Amino acid sequence: MVSSGQASSNGQMDLLLFGNIAGVRCGHRCEMQTKSLPLTEDKISRQLRKYYQSGVIASMDGYAELYEHVTLKCAAVLVPFVRLKDEWQLVFTRRTETVEHHKGQVSFPGGGCEMGEATPEATALREAKEEIGLAPEDVRLLGRMNDIITITRYRVTPIVGVIPWPYQFRPEPAEVGRVFTIPFHWLADSANWQEQSITPQGGFRSFPVISYHPFDGEILWGASARITLDLIKTVMGKE
Repeated sequence: MVSSGQASSNGQMDLLLFGNIAGVRCGHRCEMQTKSLPLTEDKISRQLRKYYQSGVIASMDGYAELYEHVTLKCAAVLVPFVRLKDEWQLVFTRRTETVEHHKGQVSFPGGGCEMGEATPEATALREAKEEIGLAPEDVRLLGRMNDIITITRYRVTPIVGVIPWPYQFRPEPAEVGRVFTIPFHWLADSANWQEQSITPQGGFRSFPVISYHPFDGEILWGASARITLDLIKTVMGKE
């Protein structure tokens, strides 16, 4: 169970976000322009609608080029916002050491598409229910993000939503070791993450990998970190 803070009954509640906005110059670390502006559910939804393009790959980190002629597996993840301590936070999970893939890694609830699922929303909501006991009717969907391609040959569609807080999660013990949150303003601060080039074991080329500094004992990196930065760039971008 994860429960803390106060539930928000006002979906239009403003968050005055003082932090760093996704910028334009990237080396090991992106330079982000500092701004302050209100971030509401309506703004998040508008930005998602504006920047979403069906079939477009959001993160050109080398995998899209590598798998250009490969049949990719379909997947979706739920990116849940919550209002906690008067600010927006994102909900993450830490996978157990017994799962088949990504053992012990920080991730969003999600997984591969199943037969009969017509939309990525259906996949993301089903996976969130299976993994952390999140009821689909408790999620206010705000929109889709552009797909990313992972090194494991998945084409992943992130689905953004808002869930009530506190919430009685029921993690699947075999899959999820912990459910926790990270403040959105902390994630948006470029001082808290870095980009490095890593060559996979047995690989012939390197790829850029995003890695956040530890937060509450957890390290967000890889595909989930890239989805997080794509979300920040989207919701904090020009209207």
